[in-house]
Amino acid sequence: MLNADALSQLRQLKSDIKDNKVVFPGTVKATNGRFGFVALDEGRDVFLPPEEMQKVLPGDRVNVTEQEVEKGKTQGVVDELLETRLNTFVGRYLVKGKGHFVVPETPGINRWIFIPPKERMNAQQDDYLYCQIHKHPIKDGKGQAKVLRVIGKAGEPGIERSFTLATFDLADTWPDAVRTQADSLSESDIESREAGREDRTDRPYVTIDSPGTQDMDDALLAEPNATGWTLSIAIADPTAVIETDSPAEQEAFNRATAIYFPGEPLPMLPDSISTRLCSLMPDVKRLALVCDLQVNNDGSLGDYSFHQAVIQSKGKLSYELVSNLIEGREDDEIKALPDDVANSLDQLHQAATALRKWRSEHALLSGDRPEFRLRLDENKRIRLIEPSVQNEAHRLVEECMVAANRCAADFLANQTAGLFIQHPGLRDDRADNIRALIDSHAPHLSGVDAHQAEGFRKLMKETDALEAEVPVKAILSRQLARAELSFKPAPHQGMGLDAYTTFTSPLRKFSDFYVHRLIKSALWDTPMKALSEDQLEALQAAQIRARQAANSLEAWLKSDFAKTLGEEPMSGVISRTVPAGFFVRLDANGLEGFVSCKDLDGKYSFDPVTLRLIHNKNGRIFQLEQPVTVSFAGVDEERRQINFKLVEAQEIPTGTGSDDG
Repeated sequence: MLNADALSQLRQLKSDIKDNKVVFPGTVKATNGRFGFVALDEGRDVFLPPEEMQKVLPGDRVNVTEQEVEKGKTQGVVDELLETRLNTFVGRYLVKGKGHFVVPETPGINRWIFIPPKERMNAQQDDYLYCQIHKHPIKDGKGQAKVLRVIGKAGEPGIERSFTLATFDLADTWPDAVRTQADSLSESDIESREAGREDRTDRPYVTIDSPGTQDMDDALLAEPNATGWTLSIAIADPTAVIETDSPAEQEAFNRATAIYFPGEPLPMLPDSISTRLCSLMPDVKRLALVCDLQVNNDGSLGDYSFHQAVIQSKGKLSYELVSNLIEGREDDEIKALPDDVANSLDQLHQAATALRKWRSEHALLSGDRPEFRLRLDENKRIRLIEPSVQNEAHRLVEECMVAANRCAADFLANQTAGLFIQHPGLRDDRADNIRALIDSHAPHLSGVDAHQAEGFRKLMKETDALEAEVPVKAILSRQLARAELSFKPAPHQGMGLDAYTTFTSPLRKFSDFYVHRLIKSALWDTPMKALSEDQLEALQAAQIRARQAANSLEAWLKSDFAKTLGEEPMSGVISRTVPAGFFVRLDANGLEGFVSCKDLDGKYSFDPVTLRLIHNKNGRIFQLEQPVTVSFAGVDEERRQINFKLVEAQEIPTGTGSDDG
């Protein structure tokens, strides 16, 4: 037994060790395996072995010490939990013997988590659950969870949507305060706000949209003048009826955007506002923020102005009807259009054609990639995937919206406060590979500075029809940075514009709603609450989360639908390449599936410059946009990823010669 002096010396030794121990703060990063990493605040990663990873959760803020395990290699030891950021997660209920667990489906949690008896909410085997961390595993690596809600069972109608909402913490109901606010509004609130606005109810505005659309944001008209056209874009004005910083505005900020889930969208604003009182429905008076602008004969923009107005749409027209009118087809519905509406549509088409010509010459147009529409059955699963044809009416509306948004960006660029969408072009971390690509396969463009707007436009335009041994434009397009929100104007490289914002979808996007506030505050001194930098970051994160949720649900529904494909060969093109294989997009329905290199003969190496997979011996190549034929090979249920088997592929000539186009 140690005497008092020995105990005192031991305590002092422990204290000295603790005082001299070097700890590093950082954030836990999970992997698909049982190990992980801590991204240290100082900028490097430390490996966490499985036994240490058991003590933490993805996103945890921790202090770690670093220890050497073999010559030149170190690993982290978790010293202290500073903060845990993972609060809720989703998973599947599992009973194993006497143990009741949740098997998380949240990426990075690669373990079963025990659910104590009092926290099970009568869940049954294989139920999908929405859970909360009940006991953090930091002390012994044995965490516990509590069930907050039983979502339902696999196979139940609509379970995919419910599970996705829980996964991304998206609300499917309105807070009481928002519901009360929405229910308190009526047509009398529209009438009471008409005073002081321009009366444009006699003008032939029309909406052009899909037949099923109810939240109609925009109405259009155009008139010819001596130097081109006067284009008038009326945008729904929800900021007129939703008070600043009210519950409805706060909830719209939290949601950030409407999410167009297949079959049942998740709106940003309550239906009573977005599909009735503020929607630009035909034959009723509606409040609008109108942009009048001069479109010159060459498609350039002239003077513009903004107006608070009252309009009355003369019709809700489908894309198909307007396209038929443009193409000169006659039917009873077209013949029934009033003369002033038909004349305005003709002028709209002419103005939009000029606008598109200007953008093709001076900016950048996005390619018309085939789009597809998912048709669901009574069980809310995909019954059919059909092409969604983009016609002249779609392009007409697009050009009008882009023109109005350009005006809004120009206006805000000259104000003290703004909100813009900036796009930096190519990713900085791919600069060396992109430079090598251009030098080898488009050397005449080697001197172009893609960081500058003019240089980026030149690069994307001249590689569009470039004949080279690799698809240079497709390779560049796979390495674009993400567009971001900003308070300051900056180029939108992807559109080839010096500045850009959007205000044409205020019923569906909070950023557009906020731009309305900014414009009205600058012109008419209407009240508004400015966003902070932290709020802008949160808004951006919410937009990304919404996009991820929509993609996640579609991937689930598509992977289930793929099981009906059978084994017949299907044509497609390679849409993405990775070191482990390549993804193929089917021509018939747009489904994307993965072909693994493991299922191909021989070994392949991945070229990060050309994004090619090249056979190590015979030189066989797989590259972007290469036509291939595949067959269905199953679904990776954990990733909800469709897998294909290669049947045949168009051969790509081997070789490394350059081509200057």
